[in-house]
Amino acid sequence: MTDNPNIILCMTDDQGWGDTGYNGHPVLHTPNLDRIAAEGARFDRFYAAAPVCSPTRGSSVTGRHPFRYGIYFANVGHLPPEEVTLAEVVKEQGYRTGHFGKWHLGTLTTEIEDGRRGGRQNEHYAPPWDHGFDICFSTEVAVPTHDPMRDQKITGRYWTGPGEWATENLDGDDSRVIVDRAVPFMREAAEAGDPFLAVVWFHAPHSPVRAGPEHRAPYRDHPEDHQHYYGCLAGVDEQMGRIRDELDRLGVAENTILAFCSDNGPAAEGGGPGWHPGGRQQGSQGPFRGRKGSLYEGGVRVPSFLVWPGVTAPGQVIDAPCCTSDYFPTLVEAFGVRRGDQPEPIDGESLMPLLQGEASARRMPIGFESQKQRAWMDNRYKLYSDDDGASFALFDLIEDPAETRDLAEENPERVERMRAALETWRSSCERSRAGADYPGARKPWS
Repeated sequence: MTDNPNIILCMTDDQGWGDTGYNGHPVLHTPNLDRIAAEGARFDRFYAAAPVCSPTRGSSVTGRHPFRYGIYFANVGHLPPEEVTLAEVVKEQGYRTGHFGKWHLGTLTTEIEDGRRGGRQNEHYAPPWDHGFDICFSTEVAVPTHDPMRDQKITGRYWTGPGEWATENLDGDDSRVIVDRAVPFMREAAEAGDPFLAVVWFHAPHSPVRAGPEHRAPYRDHPEDHQHYYGCLAGVDEQMGRIRDELDRLGVAENTILAFCSDNGPAAEGGGPGWHPGGRQQGSQGPFRGRKGSLYEGGVRVPSFLVWPGVTAPGQVIDAPCCTSDYFPTLVEAFGVRRGDQPEPIDGESLMPLLQGEASARRMPIGFESQKQRAWMDNRYKLYSDDDGASFALFDLIEDPAETRDLAEENPERVERMRAALETWRSSCERSRAGADYPGARKPWS
């Protein structure tokens, strides 16, 4: 491990656990994702902090569950100024910082209509440039995965700063449009000898799902909806390969952390949780139960890998549960720094012992909450409720990863222990929302 490694955190939007070649998709080809995953650690039990996008994104840059600061669901709340982001921490260490793609943690303007909530007198203005990012090419919400600025029902712009948005190079594959901005940022930092953090949050394969003819062509024998879905993920795969190859060209691959995951499970077509009309959603949750919007495994277990030369080993597989909240504490520990005003508690844990082969299990359980659902998960068992905690199911995720057998009745003591721990964690989140984590804050967050 070297000092001040570059960091690239990549995230797709609504990509299911089964939507990669390395996880066994029968049709979709992802040669670059397969190649990069094989260079480092592949996570077989990696979890989004939430079954929808905005909360997960907040967790990945703060290390904290978004229920602590009021981002309960998509298009709800915003990232408070008191939260300390990874960008703010590394910036203090001399890093250049950039955000590229979907932000979804607050609005980007108070002057004009934009996205779902942007416009005058909105209370959720929280752009990435106010949270530690020097360079931005960011949208509030999802845009089409091909020709992203055309024919939108919800107007969205790629914002580059206060009152500024991009007007050129916005046609074609949206993943390429994003990486066309990220690569020059990385190149300029590397050529100047400066470490960088690049957060690259793709829109694909979120609806509106569109793919250009070059990406649809390999799937021409499949139905049109499948062509578009597989094609937009082919665009992601292509751009991930481009990022990886650029690191070699710049001579910085051996000093760069490259992470990849999805923000939640695949969206459902036809009116289910996460449904987007006309979305062409064809995502695979693999063998798991549930989809986007669900706290069953299919809604929160996502594809993920991490390449960290000197820390991870080629072909490494980690089967302990890990999550998006772990990014922040892992990287902060690696740098050996800590901001004195960092809000507590942190919900993630450092993955360094797992990555370095010093541990085989997670130390802290993972808590989940979304709408009426609650869950509490340790290395083996998962407690789950879909009725605000009125009743609970218990699953053994080692023996039954598809969550087909409820063990609650035969394990009442385990259920009670896990339920009590879950409620303790929920009470902690309530205290956070009341402002307990922000000494001297202007107001509590709700």
